[in-house]
Amino acid sequence: MGPQAASLPVVDTRRLAACGPTFMFELKKLSSDAIPSALEKANRYRLLNEPGAAESIYLDVLAIEPDNQEALKNIILAMSDRFGKDYAVGDARIAEYIMRLKDDYQRNYYTGIMYERRAKATLGKGGIGAFELFRQAMDCFEKAEAMKPAGNDDCKLRWNGCARIINANGLGPRDMPHDFLE
Repeated sequence: MGPQAASLPVVDTRRLAACGPTFMFELKKLSSDAIPSALEKANRYRLLNEPGAAESIYLDVLAIEPDNQEALKNIILAMSDRFGKDYAVGDARIAEYIMRLKDDYQRNYYTGIMYERRAKATLGKGGIGAFELFRQAMDCFEKAEAMKPAGNDDCKLRWNGCARIINANGLGPRDMPHDFLE
């Protein structure tokens, strides 16, 4: 051990873990006029593949403006960006933000994105259940298509993307044993 290492205190991390956190920081509130630049910064973090940093900023925005539709849509995207990165992000947590979107088209579209991204992450980890997740996404995109704004075919583009992945990977429904309920 070098001279610097010898002077550092030894911490029993087992004891700390048993005690839990010793303090919590109170989060600082954004000012309303800072929200547009905060959203821009969060969007940049998403583009830089830093969804955790983006999510934190969206949470700050939503603390001030709980119905901010841009922040709600983007926190859904940031959270689902993390599916393939072994972060524990639950669908129920994302669904909470989806339900706060103001129109049915947006709710169906973003639910579809959640399922699509979960399916892609599942496919990357062996694929068990990926087909069913892609089909759930496609069902949501079809519901969104029925109520889409004129000139907006985003739901068709997403549906086609799912279909191409299913076709390219030869995915199909899982065979479920029939005798366990009989």
